[in-house]
Amino acid sequence: MAMLFNTSDILETTRMIMEHNLDVRTITMGISLRDCSSSDIKTAAGKVHDKISKKAENLVKIGDELEVELGVPIINKRISVTPISLIGESSNAKSYVPIAEALDKAGKNVGVNFIGGFSALVDKGFTMGDKVLMASIPEALARTDIVCSSVSVGSIKAGINMDAVAEMGKIIKATAEKTKDKDAIGCAKLVVFCNSVSDNPFMAGAFHGVTEPETVINVGVSGPGVVKHALETVKGANISEVAETIKKTAFKITRVGQLVAQEAAKRLDAEFGIIDLSLAPTLAIGDSVAHILEEIGLESCGCPGTTAALALLNDAVKKGGLMASSYVGGLSGAFIPVSEDSGMIEAAEKGSLTIEKLEAMSCVCSVGLDMIAIPGDTSAETIAAIIADEAAIGMVNNKTTAVRLIPVPGKKVGDRVEFGGLLGYAPIMAVNPFKADAFISRGGRIPAPVRSMTN
Repeated sequence: MAMLFNTSDILETTRMIMEHNLDVRTITMGISLRDCSSSDIKTAAGKVHDKISKKAENLVKIGDELEVELGVPIINKRISVTPISLIGESSNAKSYVPIAEALDKAGKNVGVNFIGGFSALVDKGFTMGDKVLMASIPEALARTDIVCSSVSVGSIKAGINMDAVAEMGKIIKATAEKTKDKDAIGCAKLVVFCNSVSDNPFMAGAFHGVTEPETVINVGVSGPGVVKHALETVKGANISEVAETIKKTAFKITRVGQLVAQEAAKRLDAEFGIIDLSLAPTLAIGDSVAHILEEIGLESCGCPGTTAALALLNDAVKKGGLMASSYVGGLSGAFIPVSEDSGMIEAAEKGSLTIEKLEAMSCVCSVGLDMIAIPGDTSAETIAAIIADEAAIGMVNNKTTAVRLIPVPGKKVGDRVEFGGLLGYAPIMAVNPFKADAFISRGGRIPAPVRSMTN
């Protein structure tokens, strides 16, 4: 194995791990299920279960071995699969819930944390398989524990499928209702995308794209605490030095992920895909993206200047990662999930962070409106309009945007909802009370922007 670190690098990396929460957030194995279709849904579900069980049988074991051998915490082991709308379409089934249950069983058998890919890509329109998949989402997420779902409703090339946007508003509401006994946790496993990517290792939006290899290893690294600590050493420095410090730190973080990814792919007899160097926060003290922004100079995340500070952070993280690996992909940058970031929660509770400000921040961050709990009586049309806004940001700016909203039945602004584990907890955030129902009811497709003409 090629040496990636000298002695001082090793000591510094050890400090990052021990003191500043550096970890490999996930090893995600992508598995193609394109050979699992069948005219019978039960046969297809059986093929899906068997293939995942075989391909991923050693994923958790090898992940645990690497964690011990390399001394790097590997927090999650996950699986992504070919969008199930493509697999179920060969059958005449009216529901793909049996495949979701097969995914859940197989994932539990091999011991992973989540399995993503109960997905449909409807940027430009629907097939019958897409329609069945989308209609199956509420029941599928209610009857499974570790299955994650995503739907792509737009892209820079296709525009925005407003019929799909309207439908996803209804599906999110139905999913909340189906899982209301668990504070609508089904919605925490459901993402709506514009410009979705096929090599994303993070949940809930991961799926294995049709251009991907038979099996591939994508690794997501994370280190908000490491970046914050680095910035603490340059207090008073100008913005250029802040950017350079973040860039150098991201380089070091990415090299750790590169080592883990290459070795995992080798041992699992899979191709090495990408390193996603997103700063993915947790509730652990010192592991917050919001606190990084505050270290840059903000009184509270969400105040004026937040979008500019986040743009600086995101750009520097990407530049550092690109120096460290030739295969940077996924979403790469900084995530801003409210419920999973202690600093974001604090900012939301004190009123400095609102949904409108989060939308502005999504113009420059890795994804979009993520893990935001909203009042349970928020209408499907309002949810759809928020999705449309985020999709428009992604389409016009040629970047991935996403929405993971959780309308919690029975909860109102000022309440708090507990999801537990990695998903954390969140305050119920206020939603603009004015309606866009007539806009959403129009349907059709928002045309792709002029900048889509790049062939």
